[in-house]
Amino acid sequence: MDYRARRPLLTFKRDRWSDYEEPAIEVRLVQDATGAPFLLLSGPEPDVEWERFAAAVKQIVERLGVRLSVNFHGIPMGVPHTRPVGLTPHGNRTDLVPGHRSPFEEAQVPGSAESLIEYRLLQAGHDVLGVAAHVPHYIARSPYPDAALTVLEAITAATGLVLPGIAHALRSDAHRTQTEIDRQIREGDDDLTALVEGLEHQYDAVAGAETRGNMLAEPVDIPSADEIGKEFERFLAEREGDT
Repeated sequence: MDYRARRPLLTFKRDRWSDYEEPAIEVRLVQDATGAPFLLLSGPEPDVEWERFAAAVKQIVERLGVRLSVNFHGIPMGVPHTRPVGLTPHGNRTDLVPGHRSPFEEAQVPGSAESLIEYRLLQAGHDVLGVAAHVPHYIARSPYPDAALTVLEAITAATGLVLPGIAHALRSDAHRTQTEIDRQIREGDDDLTALVEGLEHQYDAVAGAETRGNMLAEPVDIPSADEIGKEFERFLAEREGDT
């Protein structure tokens, strides 16, 4: 860990330090609502030695006989928040997420430890499923529970895991977030409204006969995210304060 890049939190009470949130990358054995066991790898992304980290995860997969490794994340896209969240499945088990396909032929993007793990597991012949949710680019800095809920539903459908508690909490969060976004748009200026309406028209036009979750936005003559970004500063500040 690079502690100076991501400083862990310490709690100070009166005249002394009372608690320390130690950063940790952990593998937990957990169960779903039916008692089915699965492993959960969580924690901050390592700052160094990604290859050793990927090799360690591969050892866990092989020693414990993991049949399927699943990872998930969000990617900013030119899509409106008023339409269903699209998904891009990847890995060698994309058949577990039917109805969605990648809109990309080829792209080079900054790497991540998560992506390297998937790459090394694929090279070793293990089954891997990745799920990327399409997050509206103009709110990509803010928590977006709709994307998390869509990913969760795709993963539970692919794996058969039953996680009703998490789904219920995400639905509640998603409703609150959508309500707040809509309020911000109503109170915003014409450029903000034009941005969303332009993305809606673009989304519907491209979706056409295709599954809407497969849409990759094409450039159109609408305000950019930078041009209307200030309209969402208060919204982002409020969301970050809540969390």
